[in-house]
Amino acid sequence: MSDTLIREPAVQIEPQPIAVPPRRRREVLKHVWLGISVLVLLLALGFALFPSVFASGDPLVGVPADKLQAPSAAHWFGTDNIGRDVFTRVVHGSGLSLTATLLAVGIALVVGSVIGLVSGAVGGILDAALMRIVDVLLSIPTLLLSLALVTALGFGTVNVAIAVGVTLIANFARVMRSEVLRVRRSLYVEAAYASGVRRLDVFRKHILRNSYGPVIALAAVEFGMAVLYVSSLSFLGFGAAPPTPEWGSLISEGRNFLATAWWMTTLPGLVIVAVVLSAHRLGHALERRSQ
Repeated sequence: MSDTLIREPAVQIEPQPIAVPPRRRREVLKHVWLGISVLVLLLALGFALFPSVFASGDPLVGVPADKLQAPSAAHWFGTDNIGRDVFTRVVHGSGLSLTATLLAVGIALVVGSVIGLVSGAVGGILDAALMRIVDVLLSIPTLLLSLALVTALGFGTVNVAIAVGVTLIANFARVMRSEVLRVRRSLYVEAAYASGVRRLDVFRKHILRNSYGPVIALAAVEFGMAVLYVSSLSFLGFGAAPPTPEWGSLISEGRNFLATAWWMTTLPGLVIVAVVLSAHRLGHALERRSQ
């Protein structure tokens, strides 16, 4: 008799899913949220630079027959109490709001950085005097100080930007001073001094070049805060005169219609929240990279 071959049934091995470590998963989520944040900021910048591309309608002219319509395909953000498209007003209002924000952050960045550089590099009595002024600015709530300044300066988008910019100077001065002091104590700076390099060259090539990273990250974070402060002052009526749209004034216009037209305040408010959170996310990412 011939031997009979007994074949065992083939065992099918199911592929096991690859487990993603929790740390890796968190890193991926961070990158995803960072990408979304950058897209939101780029979209807001596009609104400010090319408003007619995103909303071709007139933000100042409304159709009375279409007033207080809820969000729809025809009106993404609905219409206001005189028939103006809210999305169009948000898009066209981003120009003034973001211009004031950038101007405020620019003022704070330049003035605060100069104060921090001088204070950290010179030291002594000048450092103590400048830091006491900074302490006074930090002791006053930012919105309260900006409100007092804009009351003294007067109404208008530029005055709002100046008021907000002055209130943010102290934060930049503190960060820049701390970075200058840290870099001054570095070994390569001491080696440059010991090798006979001029003090001005050391300051320009070593101290200044290695101190601005955290300040740039702070600028991104303060951009989000400046959006809130500018919108708050615009909400209180210190911005551009009506009917010129601004993000804060749009929320102010809709506060009397919360019960019947919630979209007039909620949707512009969500735009502000998205921009603020995106700026904070970008700022924290820059801060981690600069460390």
